[in-house]
Amino acid sequence: MVNRKELDPGSSPRAAYGAHLRRLREDRGWNQEELAEKLAYSGQHISAVETSRKPPTLPFSRKADLVFGITGSADSLEREWRDMRHGSLLEGFPEYVEHEGRAVEIRLFEIGIVPDLLQTPAYASALADGDVRRGTITPEQAAERVSVLAERQATLVRPRPPTMLVVMDESCIRRPVGGAEIMGEQLQHLVAFAALPNTMLQVAPYDIGERRPFNLPINLLTLPDRAVIAYAESQIQGHLEREATSVLSVLSAYHQLQAESMSQTASVAMINQVRKGTP
Repeated sequence: MVNRKELDPGSSPRAAYGAHLRRLREDRGWNQEELAEKLAYSGQHISAVETSRKPPTLPFSRKADLVFGITGSADSLEREWRDMRHGSLLEGFPEYVEHEGRAVEIRLFEIGIVPDLLQTPAYASALADGDVRRGTITPEQAAERVSVLAERQATLVRPRPPTMLVVMDESCIRRPVGGAEIMGEQLQHLVAFAALPNTMLQVAPYDIGERRPFNLPINLLTLPDRAVIAYAESQIQGHLEREATSVLSVLSAYHQLQAESMSQTASVAMINQVRKGTP
């Protein structure tokens, strides 16, 4: 093969994915055009993914797994795609996301920014772009971060959506992100979220002071078997907790937080006041 480009799987996660795709294809004796026909993509697309010139997508990975007959296996391209996408995330978070997609109840508490599952695309992009400007992530990582969030949000739109109980520190609605238009759209989205039949939205006002039980964001998931898991993270570390005693302690503190916070009606009124620029 005169034009065959040698691949270096160790150069990047995307290159490793491309080498994996090529190996699967060649093990079956298919050329790029033959695989492209089976996947309903062009041969140029297959070549670009194999040589890491084009990033793979989740739909592509799932379709390829079906064609290769490796769905759910250790050799799965979808598994590699998820590992690649979550590679820069904090420890415990990829596993948390898997549980989040099947949870029957989700409890969130956030400080400083709107909880990610409630963020609009523009708000999420503004946060990611801010990290790019600070040099903490690349533009490509920013785009992937927004894309992964959209996928997480999409898993919550299903015939029987999870119950979502959200408490936000007052700083979440008062800290402007992305300018007046983006922030106004985000606040309006929060009001619409609070009106859904499966949600509860509360603001923890500044004046609860030391009665606020958490100083870091916290996520609690109730799974279909009624087991509860907790996830918490700092700036540099994430931790998934399953141990019943520890999780129940966090759950109890969350209930105390809800009792100290404003009612949903009062919370929505505050959000509308901030949205309209009134004190």
